[in-house]
Amino acid sequence: MDSPSRANESLETLQDIKRMMERSSRFISLSGLSGVSAGFFALVGAFVAHIWIGEYYESGGIVTIRGYMQDDAHTLKWKLIVLAGGVLVAALLSSTWFTWRKARRNNLPVWDLTSKKLIINVAIPLLAGGFFVLGLLDHADWDYVAPSCLVFYGLALVNASKYTLSDIRYLGFLEIALGCINMFYLHWGLYFWTIGFGFLHIIYGLIMWWKYEKGGR
Repeated sequence: MDSPSRANESLETLQDIKRMMERSSRFISLSGLSGVSAGFFALVGAFVAHIWIGEYYESGGIVTIRGYMQDDAHTLKWKLIVLAGGVLVAALLSSTWFTWRKARRNNLPVWDLTSKKLIINVAIPLLAGGFFVLGLLDHADWDYVAPSCLVFYGLALVNASKYTLSDIRYLGFLEIALGCINMFYLHWGLYFWTIGFGFLHIIYGLIMWWKYEKGGR
C-alpha cells in the first residue's frame, strides 16, 4: 500500500534535485520581458532610421544640419551609428532591470559563476561580429552590415543557450537564418533588421514570459 506513496516521494525528490542542478548550471533568471523591451527599442530605432534614410534619398546627397550643408552619406553614417548605440544601451538597461526583478522575486543571484559563463559565451561571438562590422563600415560595405549583425547575434544566442534557458537557441537559429536570407536581399537590410531584432525578440519574449513567468512562476 505504501509503494505508490513512496514512488511519488521519490519522484518529487528527483524533481527537486533536477531543479537544483538546473539552477546551479543555468542562468534561469533571464526574463521574457527583457526580450520584449529589447524588441520594442529595436522597432523604435528602426522607425527613426527609416525616416533618416528616406530623407537621405529625398535630399539627393545633401542635408542641412543647423544651417550648414554637409556630406549626406558621412552624416547619415554617424547618425545611424549613434542611433544604434542608443538602442543597444536602452535595450541592455531595460533587459538588465527585468532580469534583476525576476531574480529578486525568485530569490536567485544575478551575478554568479553561471552568469559569468553566460556573459563570456555571449561576448565572444558578439565581439568578433562587432569588429567584423567595424571593418565593413571602414570599407563602406554598408549592405553587409545588417546580415552580419543578425548572423553573429544568432551565433551568440546559440552559444549562450548552454548556460541559460535552452529555448533561446531557437531564437538564435531564426536570427542566423534571417541573416543568411538577407545576404541575397542586401538592399532590404533595415527590414530584415527590424524583423530579427524587433518582432522576433518581442514574439520570443512573450512566449518565454507565458511559459516561465505567467502567474508568478
